Amino acid sequence: MRLVFLGTPAIAVPTLESLVDAGHEIALVVTGVDKRRGRGSETSPSPVKAAAVRLGLSVSREVDDVLDVGAELGVVVAFGKIIQPHLLEALPMVNLHFSLLPRWRGAAPVERALLEGDEVTGVCVMAVGEGLDTGGVYATVEVPIGDSTTADQLRAELVGAGSKLLVKTLAEGLGEPDEQVGTPTYAAKIAPAELRIDWSQSPAQIHRLIRLGRAWTTFRGARIKIHTADLIDGRIVPIVVQPEGKPSMAYDAWHNGARPSDEERFS
Repeated sequence: MRLVFLGTPAIAVPTLESLVDAGHEIALVVTGVDKRRGRGSETSPSPVKAAAVRLGLSVSREVDDVLDVGAELGVVVAFGKIIQPHLLEALPMVNLHFSLLPRWRGAAPVERALLEGDEVTGVCVMAVGEGLDTGGVYATVEVPIGDSTTADQLRAELVGAGSKLLVKTLAEGLGEPDEQVGTPTYAAKIAPAELRIDWSQSPAQIHRLIRLGRAWTTFRGARIKIHTADLIDGRIVPIVVQPEGKPSMAYDAWHNGARPSDEERFS
């Protein structure tokens, strides 16, 4: 098929590559603007733009440009912008959404599924509509969430499964989508305050937060991130931490240097 692809972050790159490998013609890639990343004034392209350039594909920042390339279908993966009605009227679009709709509509379905302790999540190939992830569903695949699965691991599994599902669905023909069935839940973006560990919560809840990869607490008034930890016999056992202003290190190395007293705790 002759497609346009709309996406921006790294999570969208494998799907773009899979479509190219499957022989689809990508008439145009629409992605976010170049941004300053890190120190200095130089800008760098979005991961999707970098991949598109490497693949020799045309790139634009203007969504309306999808109307000028004779595409049959638009594919949206983590684009981060609302597709306006006039575009949807002119060009049908599908979205690769990383949850089992209608559970976890919205911006952070992977993180919310993990935080809520869902045992299974998945990917939907869905029709893009005017509502927030309300379109009909063409195909789904389930992905289990293990007791120690991190957000990065889960995201990678979902991207891999979703890319295969999309290629298969396009090869077989979209057909008519099924309406979403069930009570919708919404996956709001993770607020910075949510990443602070509340030690009054259960160890299981704390462990799920740490598995997001950005959880933090304080020690002696300074922030310290807990990047990884195990849950052993109902206790949180840190593995890799990062004190404020320092690189990541093994928890044992930090502990040996900080020498906390028996009364001192993370707070």
